[in-house]
Amino acid sequence: MKKKTKIILTVLVAAAVLAVVYRAVNTAPPADLGKNEQMEAIIASAGCMECHSADPKLPFYANFPIAGNLVKEDIRLGYRSFDMEPMLTAIRTGEAVSEVDFSKVEKVILDGTMPMAKYYLVHWGAAINNTEKQMILDWAKEHRATFYPNKLACTEFANEPIRPIEDSVAVDMRKVILGNLLFHDVRLSVDNTVSCATCHGLNTGGVDNKQFSEGVRGQFGGVNAPTVFNAHYNFVQFWDGRAATLADQAAGPPLNPVEMACESFDEICEKLKADKQFNEAFTAVYPDGITQDNITDAIQEFERTLLTPNSRFDKYLKGDKTAMTEEEIAGYDLFKLYNCATCHVGENMGGQSYELMGIKADYFADRGTELTIEDNGRYKETKADRDKHRFKVPGLRNIALTAPYFHDGTMKTMDEAVIAMAKYEVGVDLTNEEVKKIVAFLNTLTGEYKGKLLTNDSMK
Repeated sequence: MKKKTKIILTVLVAAAVLAVVYRAVNTAPPADLGKNEQMEAIIASAGCMECHSADPKLPFYANFPIAGNLVKEDIRLGYRSFDMEPMLTAIRTGEAVSEVDFSKVEKVILDGTMPMAKYYLVHWGAAINNTEKQMILDWAKEHRATFYPNKLACTEFANEPIRPIEDSVAVDMRKVILGNLLFHDVRLSVDNTVSCATCHGLNTGGVDNKQFSEGVRGQFGGVNAPTVFNAHYNFVQFWDGRAATLADQAAGPPLNPVEMACESFDEICEKLKADKQFNEAFTAVYPDGITQDNITDAIQEFERTLLTPNSRFDKYLKGDKTAMTEEEIAGYDLFKLYNCATCHVGENMGGQSYELMGIKADYFADRGTELTIEDNGRYKETKADRDKHRFKVPGLRNIALTAPYFHDGTMKTMDEAVIAMAKYEVGVDLTNEEVKKIVAFLNTLTGEYKGKLLTNDSMK
């Protein structure tokens, strides 16, 4: 009996010691620190950078025969899904953190999925206590309000990761008129057969609804044309991000040998200058006349007007609870539950980050077709291994009108796209009912253009 009592006392003493040690190593940052300083301290104590950076500091057990392999795989997967270095740098300098980055952090804290249990069982101080959890959520809310204010949403939805689209943005209407003309002008192509609107029809959802677009001489490109509507909100343009601005994007197709195939912009400028009336109108807006920079600037100014506000979802966010059905609202809840609203954020519900195609499963192996140069994604531009198969996240606005989907145009329906995204990005096999609800929600994202509900003539 004495031996049993002694064992119990020993266990109790050990537990008490462990509790003291745990409390000592798992203390929240001081409440009087600034929110950025609190976040930096929590990131350090939670060991986030040991999995989410290019050059992680490996723990002591990374050299163990079995555990070490598991650890290294966790680190590999962690870095593949989320590089936290840009976020940490922004926190330290007081600049805006990517809304995708802090939305990811906010979501895993709400879910309680990070740090992983198997990590903080070894690193006790890595466990995030309730005080730290609240600090992180408060930081995310304040950061969103400061850098990404949701001015159009009602109070209830002011902290949502998605914002209603603006009715308009400030533009120079003289440039917009010229840009509209140029957007529809086939003289930007070598044989006067293809314009910007050929692949980005404003009457067909800003796309051409083809897997790959057709350029001059019947040539087809190797990547699906993204919609031009709401492209103003994208942080870069093209799937691989090779254009920093809409003007840079507009400069690409005219010289692309498959799309418009002009030898140079000098060739385009000479054709446009030969049109006396157009030349006079252009020079009235741009005193230095028709040049590449001025052409692309005018197209950019026009494309900035291609906004589609007042979708039913926008109306719901603004406070109209009758704008969406119960099924559609349930679809939005699932959209957030399955992490879709960590990458598909902001006004355009996307276009704010590069993400890996196939975080949880090998999309390209399952696709079963030969890899193309376009499948490399961002890697085409950076040649960095981490960027292979990483693409700019597409915006989801008006998605009901813009099939087929993905950079390779392989998904013909929204159902297929939703099922694939859940499998390859989240690692979830959705039920038929879940797919139905999410697609119902996506159907509420069609907005208005020039005061009328956007439609697609090819779907009538």
